[in-house]
Amino acid sequence: MNWAKSLSITELVLIGLFLVLYVGYLTRVFLVARSLGTGYEKVIFKFIVRSLCFALLIIALLGPSFGESSREIKSIGKDIYIAVDLSASMNAFDIQPSRLEKVKFELKKIVAAFNSDRLGIIIFTSEAFVQCPLTYDQSALNLWIETLHTNLVSNTGTDFAPAMQLALDKLSGEESTMSQQTSKIIILISDGEDFGETTRDMAEKIESSGIKMFTVGVGTSDGSTIVTRAGVKRDNQGKEIITRLNSRSLKDVASLTGGNYFEINSTRNDTNRLISTIKNIEGELRDTRSVDVSTNKYYYFLGLAIFLLILDQLVRINVIRI
Repeated sequence: MNWAKSLSITELVLIGLFLVLYVGYLTRVFLVARSLGTGYEKVIFKFIVRSLCFALLIIALLGPSFGESSREIKSIGKDIYIAVDLSASMNAFDIQPSRLEKVKFELKKIVAAFNSDRLGIIIFTSEAFVQCPLTYDQSALNLWIETLHTNLVSNTGTDFAPAMQLALDKLSGEESTMSQQTSKIIILISDGEDFGETTRDMAEKIESSGIKMFTVGVGTSDGSTIVTRAGVKRDNQGKEIITRLNSRSLKDVASLTGGNYFEINSTRNDTNRLISTIKNIEGELRDTRSVDVSTNKYYYFLGLAIFLLILDQLVRINVIRI
């Protein structure tokens, strides 16, 4: 027999209280019965019944499991690559504490929401690299997320195409064990400042592959300056550079791939809507296993305890009422 929980201090205290109180109760009943010259055989019977009832309730509380049954377990999931823009403009402060720090916070929510799916992280500017391959390991994913900063990739402008190409290659190659393309997803997160010339071609390529793609815009239309270690970033004329969210480019990519556009800024946060949208996409059956399981049979002991409680109420003592 297996138990859902072990005997703890709570159960031991209850047992101790029952014994102490009932011994005191029996002592008082015996003294009264002796002084009145009446029998107390039924008191012994009631003690046995009540002790059995209490023991059965303790056993039910511990959750006894016995007997085995076979249960089929299906593993269903998706493969998701998240491409994160690490260009210098992601250091802008139009979203507090910064665009990138806000993205890192929201990424952890996304990781937690898809604990049965494989997730991977791609970082990009004008080039793209795999930061973390597809994995179920949420601890590893969160660790990689914490390390994200704009110095990881050379900052020579932003181009969506390399990140899209890399994600497509990984999801179409051996790294992804999925056979259904609809169970493969790309999430591209950026402030939308795309200077690439082949983004449209890549979007059409992803759309024709059947892979789902969603874009997330980070920033505001008002924008802000970009602060680096050398101070506020300026152009060749010495003017402060203002970076603004370019939602148009991200919406175009989402439209071309048949996906949706989401946004994160100081007044709008579509992370939960993104999570809900992806969860509505049907995953692929990875494998099916049959396992032997034992079930909690506490109700047998609870039912017998209730029967004894009823029996206890039916048995009365003529002289002393218990």
